[in-house]
Amino acid sequence: MKLDVAGLCFDYASQPVLDDVDFQVHGGELLAILGPNGVGKTTLLKCINALHRPSSGSILVSGRDVLALSPQDIARTVGYVAQRTETARLTVYDAVLMGRKPHIRWRVETRDMKMVEAVLRRTGLADLSLRFIDELSGGELQKVALARTLVQEPRLMLLDEPTSALDLKNQVGILHLLRRVVDEHDIAAVMTMHDLNTALRYADRFIFLKDGRIHACGATDEVTAPMVSEVYGLPVTIHTIDGSPVVIPQCPHTPDASQEDPCPAPSHSTTLTPSSPSTGTAARVSPSASAPQS
Repeated sequence: MKLDVAGLCFDYASQPVLDDVDFQVHGGELLAILGPNGVGKTTLLKCINALHRPSSGSILVSGRDVLALSPQDIARTVGYVAQRTETARLTVYDAVLMGRKPHIRWRVETRDMKMVEAVLRRTGLADLSLRFIDELSGGELQKVALARTLVQEPRLMLLDEPTSALDLKNQVGILHLLRRVVDEHDIAAVMTMHDLNTALRYADRFIFLKDGRIHACGATDEVTAPMVSEVYGLPVTIHTIDGSPVVIPQCPHTPDASQEDPCPAPSHSTTLTPSSPSTGTAARVSPSASAPQS
């Protein structure tokens, strides 16, 4: 299995959004598409899934031209997890079963139901199978979206901000599950993310988009501080912790006094005086020596 994107360009209202994008993803690889807001990350995923028609370029999945496939054939090959999942009065079981639609001919077969049940167990949703999805938390709903994509049996998965608005535990759970599925089923996966550190921890390779073009790409251990600074316009340092790169942003001080400092120093500070254990006197906040006196 291989995704091959070559010379991809996309214009919106005569304005270029993507310009000459080239990359490949093989089975068993997780690629992270990174970059600031508005550089075309979501647009790129939608072009790969044929939701948008590129102005030029080619998109091949296992040698097949995605833009020439029928919607049903695309759904059998490519699974897409959108950034926002619409809710409806459906049970978790039925919502996940809908992912089998590209493979169902006349009726739901025993194989379809067994696959749904297996995926529900794997994603930790079995106990919620009869709950309505409009009653779920954000993390649970994101798991439903991922489970629905898994039962499609895609060879390529596209995920747009899969951990958006999730707490830390659910972020780790979703990405750990995604990493395991990619490894065990030899699926190629492409995800967009804003959280650099999380993306670099779970992905195999990265692409930085800037102004609609690929600014840098490589293995996650090849990311550099100048590379990140050029893309985001922010000074950073990078440290390696437990074998993963960790990007630490620095305060961008400017010598131009006419510009507001985005990281201003506090005008004054306060010191918390603890209560006395012997007298029970309540703690009080008093100004420090540098604070203005009234």
